Amino acid sequence: MPELPETETISADLDRIISGARITSVTVTRPDVLRETTPNRFAARLAGATVLRCWRRAKMIVLDLSSTDHLVVHLRFTGALLVDDGALSAIERRYSTMALALADGRLLHFRDVRRLGTVTLMSAERFRACSAALGVEPLTPEFTAERLLDILQASSSAVKKVIMDQRRIAGIGNIYANEALWRAGIDPSRAARRVTPAEAALLRETIVAVLREAITARGTSLRDYRDANGGRGAFGRVLDVYGRERQPCRRCGARLVGTHAIDGRATVLCVHCQR
Repeated sequence: MPELPETETISADLDRIISGARITSVTVTRPDVLRETTPNRFAARLAGATVLRCWRRAKMIVLDLSSTDHLVVHLRFTGALLVDDGALSAIERRYSTMALALADGRLLHFRDVRRLGTVTLMSAERFRACSAALGVEPLTPEFTAERLLDILQASSSAVKKVIMDQRRIAGIGNIYANEALWRAGIDPSRAARRVTPAEAALLRETIVAVLREAITARGTSLRDYRDANGGRGAFGRVLDVYGRERQPCRRCGARLVGTHAIDGRATVLCVHCQR
């Protein structure tokens, strides 16, 4: 599932490519991707609006519109927002579930093979409520070591589960939780409240570093993730633990262990390095 680095990459691409563009019409081919509206109402509210800004909140891509509405896209497992200037491949267009026609002749497709992603057109008030339910953004000054320590000490759940809880910290998913905890030398299954202040400070540093490095690499493409131009992310080439179970730990050489015991998600760790 696209996480913070992937959605940050797509949002930045879209902001550069389509901000200022006017939406002339909307085609919805798979209505089940829409939330809180019908295709006809969705198209009527979007037609004529100008895209003012594209940005990210948590794992969501947000398009601010001149109508004061917000178009909120959650990619989930196979979703992608692709700008089509006429060169998009037939296979990509085949899985388009919704397309915005822009005044300059381009299309913005929401392609989703498995149709697990969602598209929601929210009023300003509705979006404020949605955003308020999410946690602190880890790449902002508000995400301090002290803030992270408070979040961890408030829970006896596994530390990995806590840092992936979008109500506490917004945007961290399974890939980057694995990587950050390995860098910090913390066992993902350890109770969050047992993390010391020094460890919390280190974990905050590794979370920020991993996310920033992944954004520089334009995300991680293991299967379906594509940026707004259809390109793949390069961070998968340098993953230290995720997807490397039974391979040597790059820090101590011990064999990495894979498990699904923490919240049913794939966790990879070094039992020698992470305590």
